Amino acid sequence: MLQCCRCPGGRAVMRWRHYVAYKNHNVLTWRQSIRYRHFSSKVNSTIYKNLLCTLARPPCTSGAVWTLGRCTPLCRPGLSPARPHSSSAGGTDPIQVHKEKLSLWFSHLPREEKHFGGVFSPETMHVAPLIVERKPEESRGILQGSSMVQAAQLPSIDVGQLFDAECCGGSHGSGRGINVLLYGAVGTGKSTVVRKLVLDWCAGNTLTQFSLVIPFSCEDLSLLGRATSLRDLVGRKYLHLRRTPLLSGDSNQAKNVLFIFNGMEKMGLDFRLASTELCSDPNEPLPSGTIVVNLLRKYLLPEANILVTTRLSALDRIPQRYVTRFVQICGFSDPDRQRAYFTSRLLQQSAERPSAEAQSLIELLYLNLQRKSQLATACFLPSYCWLTCATLQLLHFTNSSGPVRTLSNIYTSFLRLNFGGEVLEAGGGAVGAQQGSLMPYVVRTVGKLAFDGVTNKRTSFSEAELEQWVGGKTKTDEELRQLAVFRTDVLDFFLVPIVDSHVSDESDDEEEKRYVFAVPAMQEYMAALYVLLGENKSALEKLSQQVSSAIGQAGEDVTTLVSILSKFIPLRIFAVFNLLRLFPKFYEQIVSHSKGRIARTMTAEMFRSEDSFNEDVLDQVEQSLLGVQGPQPQQNLDRKSFELYPIFMGGLLHYGNRVLLEHLGCSIKSSTVAQITSTLRKHLVREIRREQPPEELMDLLTLLYEFQNPRFSAEVMSSLKVLRLSTVRMTPLKCFILSSVLNCAPSRHLLDELDLSSCHLTQDLLVMLQPAFLRTHSLKLCDNTLMETGARHLLEALPGNRSLRRLSLMHTGLGDAGAADLAQSLAQHEFLEELNVAYNNIGDAAALMLVDACREHPSIHTVHLYLNRLSEVGKQSLYVRGVPQQSTGRRVKVLASVTEGSDLSEDWHPILSVIRKNSASWEQSRVREQLEAFLRDLESGRRQQHSLWKRLHFRRVEKGVREALRMLEKSSI
Repeated sequence: MLQCCRCPGGRAVMRWRHYVAYKNHNVLTWRQSIRYRHFSSKVNSTIYKNLLCTLARPPCTSGAVWTLGRCTPLCRPGLSPARPHSSSAGGTDPIQVHKEKLSLWFSHLPREEKHFGGVFSPETMHVAPLIVERKPEESRGILQGSSMVQAAQLPSIDVGQLFDAECCGGSHGSGRGINVLLYGAVGTGKSTVVRKLVLDWCAGNTLTQFSLVIPFSCEDLSLLGRATSLRDLVGRKYLHLRRTPLLSGDSNQAKNVLFIFNGMEKMGLDFRLASTELCSDPNEPLPSGTIVVNLLRKYLLPEANILVTTRLSALDRIPQRYVTRFVQICGFSDPDRQRAYFTSRLLQQSAERPSAEAQSLIELLYLNLQRKSQLATACFLPSYCWLTCATLQLLHFTNSSGPVRTLSNIYTSFLRLNFGGEVLEAGGGAVGAQQGSLMPYVVRTVGKLAFDGVTNKRTSFSEAELEQWVGGKTKTDEELRQLAVFRTDVLDFFLVPIVDSHVSDESDDEEEKRYVFAVPAMQEYMAALYVLLGENKSALEKLSQQVSSAIGQAGEDVTTLVSILSKFIPLRIFAVFNLLRLFPKFYEQIVSHSKGRIARTMTAEMFRSEDSFNEDVLDQVEQSLLGVQGPQPQQNLDRKSFELYPIFMGGLLHYGNRVLLEHLGCSIKSSTVAQITSTLRKHLVREIRREQPPEELMDLLTLLYEFQNPRFSAEVMSSLKVLRLSTVRMTPLKCFILSSVLNCAPSRHLLDELDLSSCHLTQDLLVMLQPAFLRTHSLKLCDNTLMETGARHLLEALPGNRSLRRLSLMHTGLGDAGAADLAQSLAQHEFLEELNVAYNNIGDAAALMLVDACREHPSIHTVHLYLNRLSEVGKQSLYVRGVPQQSTGRRVKVLASVTEGSDLSEDWHPILSVIRKNSASWEQSRVREQLEAFLRDLESGRRQQHSLWKRLHFRRVEKGVREALRMLEKSSI
């Protein structure tokens, strides 16, 4: 770009001067000079050629800009003086380039957003949190739920109103820019608000009074080692702004500039004159902290406007005389804001129309929030709204074609989003203060509290207990400073006041204030992390680790010393040195025993006998989010089961989660994983050989899925022969877990039985379960509303299955059409031996068609057709069809009634057993009707018998039928 030096307010270099300087030189020498002085390898060769074509033109004498061969006025009447650089080489406005690049950078979403299908943008899923004007002294305290409630009653401020002159005491009138300090605790959404603000400015939707917005990450600035000027600092971050006159310091051009410094607590700002020199020159190299301090002092570019975000503990870093306006971000203050957030996430699972299931979830969530439940308290922080949506996305919208996601990964990603890069300052903000990752401190304090609660089966904690476990025994000023920062910024993030109507029975004082984890599962996650990081070491383990570490630091020196002394000292003394050399091995044995104890703890927590009748952990997680519909069971809050605790331990051993934790400063070594895995495998194999309730088996599958170790899962599943998951409410996630875990087993390993009766299976779930259907000899899908369409999906999944021998579709709503489809497709299932389609509203014609197909089948020997819509003639016909064929001599046993003509069926007992077992869940009028028909058949057959023995046998069966009728009536009452 050629710029005229006569234009006012500019420090631009006039390219034309080079022509005057080199006009007496030959063309080759002049071109070499121009190439050397003005064109680096970064300049486009086309622009260079076009520029050479303009050299024969005379110089511009009326303030103008040269742009590729024509002279364009720079300072025309009506042209804003704040944007004298609106044209550049190629005719591109640097400000427009800046907006485009900012839009690209700030529109990038972290990979954790893939939990929501990747169809979101910051514009569609952003819900403005509550922002109020509030002095720092009004928001100080620890675990102050009431203070947040008071903040919710203050008038809300829109982000676009932060720099309104009338709200800032008329600072613009004095020519000085406005300094706004936006503060809030971890998880309130400070970074999200900044991102949305920048994107809105780029789109021209807000803060349009600013010609230039320059955002900085204070974490990046704190890592900048060498001194640099403000202009170079901007140019280093935003190359297209390296020559902008808005930052030259001339006149008051910077009044239309807004600086944003996000995360100020990561910088050790020092406003003392003895420590930070004064500077008003934007071209003078200074440390990054000094530049920020002088900007806030209004000594450097005093007309510039500044937005600073920080945590609560760092409010005192900036003296109040340098802050024009304090505003606090408080999260989502009411259920309507929370509902808007959930709607923006859950109703946009894809670009298509929102599903009815997603809309139902929104309604259930909103009802739970309106009850002022514990979830509503947690969702005051937008971070927990994200966690809620991510968890529901996993539970209800798992797709077999999507990326593998686990509950442990969601919680680990949640902590990485909120604590990644967060530091705990040991020096209280002093220059040169030692900084460390915040997450290890969280594990040592909050994790310790969570582990104590899990160990003692408690979920609520008093203020005294918080002081004991979180405060601990502090000895030094540094520890006290760390504790103060942690309490101010982080403690409210994890623990909130209890909102339930009852508290622990251990408390004698009914007015005692108690606290619980914002999300119940977070307590179990933090306890699991606390254990796996080795924070609960015994005294012997800690001592042996210290001694082993000391010897290890000596390294080869000890070996060299021992080898020399062995030639001069007695053997008895030499033995002591050998013992010291062997001590690390002794320590390894102690560590191995410790890891084995962790594995044994995981197994014991997985298969607690008192928890056997609880719902599976995935249902428990869902209920904690959506609430319990209907009357809640009367149970003590502090005596709940912690069945997620061992599952989280298994999930945290997965490599992907360990990588995320490594970013947070929490390391779980591979040797630790190997030691735990070796012991855990033995205990799990032993436990699953015992008969376990369906819910416990589902929890086992969830553990194996969270672990994401195919070899480990294969070794455990190889010991499992029968998998009975009846009455477990299957969801997309559970179906995906079942198929995934079964696929880990060797192809030669097949289950003897896979029971999915009464599991609320649908057509879509059948598709997800197709891999599981190939892994069993006997498949039971009873009491699932499959209907005709579902049966067709099932039949499409079964062809090619060479393992299935017995298929039970009892009470699945097949009807005549489903039975006809089944009859036509039986030939494709050549290894099937037994078929159960009882209680499916099948009529005579469809039943006869099905039995005829079974007679033609090479291996089917038994068909169950009782409790169907069969006439007496139809039953007799079915009985006749089951007679052995003359050609093959093979009989197909047809079970249609407890009688076969005038004789008893030899299978009357299994038929009545099935009816008794399911009488409570089946349609009672239909079952009663069938039982009464059985009684009529039995009475008729008994009258036709002359043998006393057979008549007594009829009486015995009649007694069983009447007993089933009584059970049916009792269950209805």
